Amino acid sequence: MNSTSKTDTLRAIRANILHCQGDPDDQPSTSNPKQALEYIEDGVLIIEKGLVQACGPSTSLAIPDSAVVHDFRGKLLVPGFVDTHVHYPQVDVIAAYGTQLLDWLERYTFPAEAQFNDEQHATSVAQFFLDELLKNGTTTALVFGTVHAASVDAFFTEASKRDLRMICGKVMMDRNAPPTVLDTAQSAYEDTKTLINRWHGKQRLDYAVTPRFAPTSSEAQLALAGQLLKEHPDVYLHTHMAENTDECDWVASLYPGHQDYLAVYEHFELVRKRSVFAHCIHLSDNAWKRMATADCSVAHCPCSNLFIGSGLFDLRSAQKHKIRVGLGSDIGGGDSFSILRNINEAYKIQQLQRHKLAPEQAFYMATLGGARALDLDDRIGNFDIGKEADFLIVDETATPLLKRRTQAQDNWYDRLFSLMMLGDDRCIERTFIMGEPIVYPSIE
Repeated sequence: MNSTSKTDTLRAIRANILHCQGDPDDQPSTSNPKQALEYIEDGVLIIEKGLVQACGPSTSLAIPDSAVVHDFRGKLLVPGFVDTHVHYPQVDVIAAYGTQLLDWLERYTFPAEAQFNDEQHATSVAQFFLDELLKNGTTTALVFGTVHAASVDAFFTEASKRDLRMICGKVMMDRNAPPTVLDTAQSAYEDTKTLINRWHGKQRLDYAVTPRFAPTSSEAQLALAGQLLKEHPDVYLHTHMAENTDECDWVASLYPGHQDYLAVYEHFELVRKRSVFAHCIHLSDNAWKRMATADCSVAHCPCSNLFIGSGLFDLRSAQKHKIRVGLGSDIGGGDSFSILRNINEAYKIQQLQRHKLAPEQAFYMATLGGARALDLDDRIGNFDIGKEADFLIVDETATPLLKRRTQAQDNWYDRLFSLMMLGDDRCIERTFIMGEPIVYPSIE
């Protein structure tokens, strides 16, 4: 894939435009939640120097004579998808058979991650991973590396070539794993500090302090993770929490003096704004309340939770406590890079709990909601003037079944739900980064 860069090219994209202007769940009870979304039939998005300059109907928005016009009339233009939890080193164990979380880590994950002390291997995987994200319409992600600093250097190097807005971090893991994927509390601290100084805030890149999860970090390591957050208050914290019942029991045995799983992270001062906790399936109402008070975020990983058999995410509790929730593919526990496929499974997870996930709420979590979960909604997530122009051209008739289904529907709202249930990477016709079209060698 060719790299992209912000240019001075003035571009006008003509298509049907859909984006969020707020959280549908925040709409007053007297209003229609669909009002949080703006749909513009035959709209125009104007981009200059990689940023949104204007967005509106073609009938009222004049296209400058100097603009390069991209005519996608009949297609859908949406903000790029946001993946709030994914492991790039696990690409080669995606769809691994027959285990649940703890056995899955031992059998598949740790052997795969041990290879990432080889910078050439890490670079090759990072290239493939980023290409797959973009083909699936994901333009921003919060990403796990491995314990090896080289894994993060390789990832950020490849992301910077593509001018992507990405967040990544070196795994901190000093116990309860094979020696080939262990660091020490001190080496993790020193490596992380070096990587923060090298990459955080450079181009469109940010760093996340990344202890894998409480069972694989000693108290000394978690304490140093908290120290890193104090020393670098604008970085992220990215880890797992309460994904699996056996995991929760393990945490209770390792940290018997703490109230619950969340309390372990609270003790080491890891729970705050810009802390993103993946999964959060097995939490008490009290834990949800404390998370809300701390203003942290949750990554809901539907495909992974079902594939590994972890459980059903309680979206209602997150909504009740006004906690920011984004969607995560969780490759390779998840079996699809596609945020559309993850929406499909998220809908089913809520159905099993007799709760409806509305199309507008799912679309919000995939775009502006994901951006808010990552504290990036001032830069990405919708088409407000001045925001970075990462967006997709979506073909709502990309497969014969989708075409047949959507042609029978006369409004955008029904078509959106069909797209979410029946769509996948084939629907992503084009991905634009900072207003520049990505060129795939397979098609051009």
